[in-house]
Amino acid sequence: MPVSRYYDVKRDEKGERYLEPYVTGFLLLRLPLLNKGTAFTEEERRALGLEGLLPPHVNTLEEQKERVYRRYRLQTSPLEKHIYLRNLQDRNEVLFYALVVDHLEEMLPILYTPTVGEAVREFSHIYRYPRGFTASTKNIDHLEEALQNVPLEEVRLIVATDSSAILGIGDQGYGGMAISIGKLTLYTAAGGVGPDKTLPVELDVGTDREDLLKDPLYLGVRHRRLRGEEYFRFLDRFVEAVRRRYPKALIQWEDFAKETAFQVLERYRKVVPSFNDDIQGTGAVALAGVLSACRLKGERLSEQVVVVYGAGAGGIGVAWALLEGMKREGLSEEEAKARVLVLDSKGLLVEGRAMEDYKRPYAQRPERLQGWRFAGAYPNLLETIQNARATVLLGLSGQAGSFTEPVARAMLENTPSPVIFPLSNPTSATEALPDDLIYWTDGRALVAAGSPFPPVGFKGRVIPVGQGNNAFIFPGLGLGAVLSRAREVTDGMVLEAAYALYDYTREHFPHLLYPPVARLREVSPYVAARVMQRALEEGVAEGEVQGLSLEGLLEFVKSRFWEPRYLPYRPAPVI
Repeated sequence: MPVSRYYDVKRDEKGERYLEPYVTGFLLLRLPLLNKGTAFTEEERRALGLEGLLPPHVNTLEEQKERVYRRYRLQTSPLEKHIYLRNLQDRNEVLFYALVVDHLEEMLPILYTPTVGEAVREFSHIYRYPRGFTASTKNIDHLEEALQNVPLEEVRLIVATDSSAILGIGDQGYGGMAISIGKLTLYTAAGGVGPDKTLPVELDVGTDREDLLKDPLYLGVRHRRLRGEEYFRFLDRFVEAVRRRYPKALIQWEDFAKETAFQVLERYRKVVPSFNDDIQGTGAVALAGVLSACRLKGERLSEQVVVVYGAGAGGIGVAWALLEGMKREGLSEEEAKARVLVLDSKGLLVEGRAMEDYKRPYAQRPERLQGWRFAGAYPNLLETIQNARATVLLGLSGQAGSFTEPVARAMLENTPSPVIFPLSNPTSATEALPDDLIYWTDGRALVAAGSPFPPVGFKGRVIPVGQGNNAFIFPGLGLGAVLSRAREVTDGMVLEAAYALYDYTREHFPHLLYPPVARLREVSPYVAARVMQRALEEGVAEGEVQGLSLEGLLEFVKSRFWEPRYLPYRPAPVI
């Protein structure tokens, strides 16, 4: 079967890949997966009906990159740069990715956090070109028929969001499509997944935002969000339709509200290969960073007392990963739980107080608080740090400025090198600015943030600020699951991704908490190979990777890692 109804990828007598397009002329120039623009050769122009439709000079890909990068640099705001890059992607996909790969560290904050938050808010106002697939309350009853309209026949990776909890900005309705597009951009640019193997999906179940419902330009369905059984009937239909249309596809659930994120993950993870990046990816990247911090301190994870501030999907995911990491170092379940303290907006999670079910496994036993001093019904952040003598503080609350100077100084009283990670995104939601944390702790804190921040100058030193970006985890995790044909994304595979990132950092950047973002294309294959190895060990992998060593798996990944380059064209034979 062709990879798309518009073209196929074939090999010549020497084994070299080429494209066989089923469309020619003007239409060919309007399909971003096929369009080379000014790089079509003279022979291709004659054969494909393009003569006279393009300037006479034939550009190389390098020349095209130079032209579009110059235009990119002329854009005056992050959102304008985001729009420019999206326009380029909608015009010429190979050129777009070739540019992004060359400037990955520079463009990641533009295509993803923090700029994508603004793009989500403005999505209906800046909409330009259809991309991805929308499952809505208007088409859910004939979704299988609608999915047939997607021209791609070999989709392997889907990012799907219901837009109920986008980053730290909440319900964004149809605008969440920008998140699915952005995540898949990273799967291709950083994770080597071919763009023709990916599909961004918006699950438009409505919005509770009055401003969106009243906005005449809003593009989503105009009703309140589905809830309860009606909501899950919608998702059941979506999952079943995807299984029929794309039986080899993995689904990444993205930016679901905390009350549904855990339910969705547990409901479908054994039905279709799937994972939730907000829960599992955030947990894995936090674990890797804390392990690096412990190594820099000369201590073990199991010796730390960790406070997780924020008990949403990300916070609980982080607590889970750190518990598992401590258990891996020999602690019992109860010993680990006593060292991982989680707070929500009401204070420390303690058994017996009102809380959602998904938080209960992380609540402290009341007897553990004996001898503590606190003013309210439950300890607040500062009181928890002081009483528990916390050494690691992780922020996933979305509450800007919540890591105050007294909080930072309380951490310093407990340990000479406090580990403080304000991980909330976007930048406007971060719990503290890294330079403040470094100054408040006299330069002793080990700091990483969820958004990119420059190094901090302090008393003649230049202190790097790590970026705990999920992009270090999910592209490799997804790629490994896809290439191993995993029936399920297991907890073991998620944790293996965390330890793979830690090991890569230890080997290549031993003085840092995380590698530079510019090294993402080196990190992802290594993470993918380790994930595949774990899938094989757990018996959930299928296909041609059986029996391969870790070195063999890494070579297998690299041989299938998509590179943004033009393939030669050969017209389909006339029958």
